[in-house]
Amino acid sequence: MNWNKSEIVNEHGELVFAQTPVIVSASRSTDIPTFYADWFVERWKAGYVKWKNPFNGSYIYVSFKETRAVVFWTKNPKPIFKYLDFLDEHVKNYYFQFTLNDYDNEGYEGKVPRVAARINTFKELSNRIGKDRVIWRFDPLMLTKDINVKELLRRVEIIGDELHTYTNKLVFSFADISIYKKVEANLKKDNIEYIEFGPATMIQFAQGLNKLNEKWNLELATCAEKFDLNKYGIAHNKCVDDDLMIKLFHKDKDLMKFLGVEFIEPTLFDSSKGVEKTKKLKDKGQREACGCIMSKDIGEYNTCPHECVYCYANTSKKTAIHNYKSHTANPNAETITGK
Repeated sequence: MNWNKSEIVNEHGELVFAQTPVIVSASRSTDIPTFYADWFVERWKAGYVKWKNPFNGSYIYVSFKETRAVVFWTKNPKPIFKYLDFLDEHVKNYYFQFTLNDYDNEGYEGKVPRVAARINTFKELSNRIGKDRVIWRFDPLMLTKDINVKELLRRVEIIGDELHTYTNKLVFSFADISIYKKVEANLKKDNIEYIEFGPATMIQFAQGLNKLNEKWNLELATCAEKFDLNKYGIAHNKCVDDDLMIKLFHKDKDLMKFLGVEFIEPTLFDSSKGVEKTKKLKDKGQREACGCIMSKDIGEYNTCPHECVYCYANTSKKTAIHNYKSHTANPNAETITGK
């Protein structure tokens, strides 16, 4: 996406060019609400961040001058709770993708709080900002020699029974190990005997989830999965979701203009009647099966110290921890790593 650009003055007094995205993703690459909440708020106040391209190592500036919506991705938003009033006043249009898996016994998410604590955090966030702005993700679904489909469904059910009145949607994905070579190598290094999902196990899970959802009545969707599960009531998701933004933030005329939606009188908006969108905003930088619209991610790879064994954004746990320590030494720097 070629976002608009504007000139800004950085913290060194230099006049530089910056991208000015309308939608910011915070972040697919690292858990900003957990580890970088203070940094995010300070950078929002400053009006920009400096972001490192993971593919060529170059830096660019990203200005929040035209930003109208932020999508937060997290496994533990508790540290950002102290800034919710700030977000309401200054960011305004935001929602959370909250990943709440259950691999406690296996330790697959080494530094993530226990499931019971995260369930309470989820409920607290939902009560604070509304259940339509907190999406539950069970992502990824992992099959191993000790975790079969039946066991996964059992774990999903326990969490779902707790959360179904605190959210409107459950999004999941099947672990794709072989396409991420460094993930595959890390799992083998940790002696985790994973099993790839195939059509039969995908359908088995979908059937079981569809049955569970009879008591929950949640929207069900897969994240970046080509396999069609529509017959089981499971759609293809858009995590950066223009339809959700239209529903939640339709009074923001600038955001609606960017999304290609126009209302004669926004206060009369009725989502049940549908809207006509005049733009195709699919993010071409994501995988083909990803339904997200375009956004600018401000996170950096190798900076999340959750120590999840299946993480695709970290080369190694050691590197991520090292970079997080670099951040703590210079927490208000332009970049996440403080470099």
